[in-house]
Amino acid sequence: METSELLKRVRQIEIKTKGLSRNIFAGEYHSAFKGRGMAFSEVREYQYGDDIRDIEWNVTARFNKPFIKVFEEERELTVMLLIDVSGSHNFGTSRQMKREMVTEIAATLAFSAIQNNDKIGVIFFSDRIEKFIPPQKGRKHILYIIRELLEFKPESLRTNVGQAVEFLTQVIKRRCTAFILSDFLDSKDFRQPLTIANRKHDVVAIQVYDRRIAELPDVGLMKVRDAETGHEVIIDTSSKAVRNAQAAWWKRHSLRIQDTLNRSNVDSVSIRTDQDYVVSLMSLFAKRT
Repeated sequence: METSELLKRVRQIEIKTKGLSRNIFAGEYHSAFKGRGMAFSEVREYQYGDDIRDIEWNVTARFNKPFIKVFEEERELTVMLLIDVSGSHNFGTSRQMKREMVTEIAATLAFSAIQNNDKIGVIFFSDRIEKFIPPQKGRKHILYIIRELLEFKPESLRTNVGQAVEFLTQVIKRRCTAFILSDFLDSKDFRQPLTIANRKHDVVAIQVYDRRIAELPDVGLMKVRDAETGHEVIIDTSSKAVRNAQAAWWKRHSLRIQDTLNRSNVDSVSIRTDQDYVVSLMSLFAKRT
C-alpha cells in the first residue's frame, strides 16, 4: 500500500471508529470495563448513616467536627489488544476481509479507551509473538496502531492463542483489560494459559469469522487453500455430503472454542464478517454491566 493510500485509509478508519466510540460506545465502555478499584478523592462533613470507618481523623481533629473520606472509582485502565495476524485473517468472501473488520473493531476499542483516559497497547501474534506495542495514551499512538494493523506482515501464518496469552501474563504486570481478536482457528488447547491470564487480567474474546468457513456454497468444483499451511485441495461443493461435513466440522470447532472460553470464565462474542459488529459489541458491553 502506497504512503498516500495508507494515510487515506488510516484517516477513513479514524473518522468512522472515532465517531462510533464517541457517539455509541462511550457510556457502555465505561460501565462494562471497570477501573482497578476505589481511590481517595476528597473529604466532606460526616452525615447521618455514613460509615464511621471512613472518618478522616486528621481533618476531624483540625476542625473539631467529623469529616469522612469520599472515594471514587479509579478509572484509568490499561487496555491490551491481542491481534491474530495469522494467514487465515486474509480470508473474506463477503463485505470485508476478516483483517479489515478486526482493524475497525480494534480501532473502535482503542478510541473508546483513550476517551476514558486509558492506555492502549497491542500484541500481534501468529504462532509466535510477532510484535509488541507497549501501552500508551493519545491519538498519535492510536494512529500508529491503525497503520500497523493495515500494513503489518507476519513472519508466520499459523496460530497459537495460548502463547499470546502467556506473553500477556508475562509482560503486563498490573491488571489490565485484554481483548483477543481472532478467528480462533487453533487446533491446540489453550484453556490453561487463558485461565491463568484471566485470573490476573480481565480477558475478553472477540471471534471474527467468515460465513463460508461455516457453510460452503453450492458452486461445483472449488480449489481451496489453507491460508496457514498452504495446502491446496479441490472439493466438490455440489455434494451435499461435502457441505454437511464442513458445517459439522465448524459446529464442533465452535463448541470446543466456546467450551474453552466458558471454562476459563472469559466473556466473548462471535461476529461474522457480513454482520454489523456494532450490534455485537453493544451486546457484549451490555452483558458485562
